[in-house]
Amino acid sequence: MCIKKLTINTVLTNDVGVKDKNLLIISHTYNDFVKDQTETIAQHFKKISVCVRYNIAVKYLSYVPVHRFKNYTPSRHLDVYNMPQNITLYPSEIFYLPSDSQDKKLGNLHVSQVKKTIEKNRIPFDLIHSHFTWSAGYAGARIKEEYNTPFVVTAHGYDIYSLPFKDDDWREKIEYVLNTADRIITVSRSNLACIEKLNVTTPARVIPNGFCRSLFYPRDSSECRRVLALPLDKKIVLSVGMLEPVKGYPYLIDAIQRIIPERKDILFVIVGGGSLRAVLERQIRSRGLEDYVRLAGSKPHDEISLWINASDLFVLPSLNEGNPTVMFEALGCGKPFVGTNVGGVPDVIISDTYGLLARPSDAGDLAEKILIALDRTWDREEIVRYADHFTWEEISKEIMKVYHSVL
Repeated sequence: MCIKKLTINTVLTNDVGVKDKNLLIISHTYNDFVKDQTETIAQHFKKISVCVRYNIAVKYLSYVPVHRFKNYTPSRHLDVYNMPQNITLYPSEIFYLPSDSQDKKLGNLHVSQVKKTIEKNRIPFDLIHSHFTWSAGYAGARIKEEYNTPFVVTAHGYDIYSLPFKDDDWREKIEYVLNTADRIITVSRSNLACIEKLNVTTPARVIPNGFCRSLFYPRDSSECRRVLALPLDKKIVLSVGMLEPVKGYPYLIDAIQRIIPERKDILFVIVGGGSLRAVLERQIRSRGLEDYVRLAGSKPHDEISLWINASDLFVLPSLNEGNPTVMFEALGCGKPFVGTNVGGVPDVIISDTYGLLARPSDAGDLAEKILIALDRTWDREEIVRYADHFTWEEISKEIMKVYHSVL
């Protein structure tokens, strides 16, 4: 396999042959890293069409009293705010109940809807880029074969470190997608190692996620706390993520229980929603941590910068990761990062100048790293300078190199 490492700060010098091209993006969502990446590269293309897999059952699922279904809301998946004029969003409507048994059926359903969308709207495209190998990657591979168009796929996280290793059927499906692609992008070296375990010959390279500098930059902490009604006299430790098992929040609560006897001047704030909220609430009550932990719920993406800037320290206790965007956002605001040694995190936190890493699922080690970080004096300006390597403006230069290589 031909592997190219990411080179930071290389400048894309030539858009010849791209400015007059049209890009088709196939994805499961249009928000966060997909939205930010797409809108940054929009300047290089004549037109970008984005086909988003949209479950039309979401209007009903939001009323189902099951936590996992509460996340299936249109506003969470489709963020049309402030889109460039040369981007058009096309929801590819599919009806399905989100469950493991339905996942394998999504591939053909997704292909069918993308084809209908292309034909109905006469979408022009010279290049296809799918985010996630399944089911968007499968749709991209099939569209490539039918239209004979160059195809790039980004393997982000679970779609490459989990799906192909579930069973032989999944492995065959994911290998088909990766081998049909002209180039593979993945967001971490650990993901790349997963690709190398598969029977894949397509050239692949690591390009990390990025963050939006116009949203995530240092602000006055006291002012942010006043806006959010957070205490001014506490050390605030923030975490932002879905309340799902893979994010490791039960271990963070265990770590907090170990920290409080050492320091009581702390408030832990967890921003996000998900299936574990009730479990975490019970865990917090049973440990007597109500005065030290606040579950703030889900917040709009453009509000997350306020929460980060209000904090003293950012923590992410994940058990597995692709390349968490929120890590870059925290660094962009000048906040030290305490995380776990999983996925793409150690690719970025390469020095204790920027943060500390604990062993995953080890509450004792996590507690120790948080206490060390709270006592340390951090060079926040240096953290911000380092984060500048990971703005979407910088990362998009590397993505455009991949596009050039297939165009």
